[in-house]
Amino acid sequence: MNLAKIRAERGFTQAQVAKLVGVDQTTVAKWEAGAAKPRVATLQALAVALKCSIDELLRDGGKEM
Repeated sequence: MNLAKIRAERGFTQAQVAKLVGVDQTTVAKWEAGAAKPRVATLQALAVALKCSIDELLRDGGKEM
């Protein structure tokens, strides 16, 4: 998942992203670490909040997950 990279490029902290999509900061940390994956509805909210596509979020080093 490309969330950490996109989040950093947009200048957001994990806490800010968490607030935007209605989850705890620890949840965002788990997504970024690969320990958990967001639900589809949350992926949509992440894409809107970070102004990117869901495809961009799901890419991992140029490969899709």
